[in-house]
Amino acid sequence: MSSAPLMPMATAVWLVENTTLTFKQIANFCNLHEVEIQGIADGEVAKGIKAYNPIISGQLSRDEIELSSKDENRALQIKSSDIEISNTEKKTKKYIPLSKRQDKPDSALWLIRQHNMLKDSQIAKLVGVTKNSVTSIRNKSYWNYNNLNPKDPVALNLFNQKDLVEALEKAERRIKREKKQKEKAKQSKDISNNV
Repeated sequence: MSSAPLMPMATAVWLVENTTLTFKQIANFCNLHEVEIQGIADGEVAKGIKAYNPIISGQLSRDEIELSSKDENRALQIKSSDIEISNTEKKTKKYIPLSKRQDKPDSALWLIRQHNMLKDSQIAKLVGVTKNSVTSIRNKSYWNYNNLNPKDPVALNLFNQKDLVEALEKAERRIKREKKQKEKAKQSKDISNNV
């Protein structure tokens, strides 16, 4: 990761407006030229850019700014270890084109037929339809049920194989848990009948 702040120009605008740092210190910190910082101060550069506070984002501390303000030769140090830009594992909703949206009920039907252990809520989450739609497809009361053709959602790229495997593993764990609970309930019932 580079040592520049996330939004260098906006950060420079904030530093010019809110600190007594030299143009050279701000330029070095933001990886900009001193002339650009001079232009920001004169109002000629970055006119429409909204100032971005590096303290709130955790890139700088108030103490760091004060230390550098007192010593013109001291460079600002970015707190790179504290910055969390984004989580690469975070799932983002993927845009599904109109032409592929009809594939969602078809995919739900495929999952119902191929992996009937999945709960309606799991299928709905995987495919991207409502739980009520999945339930109506399962009950064959879906408005367009007669025109549905089961299609593999992984092949249609609605989600990946990893998501399907995780959902199946979760369903297997749920089934095992429910089986154990039934066995315990049966045992406790047998014990109470024998007493």
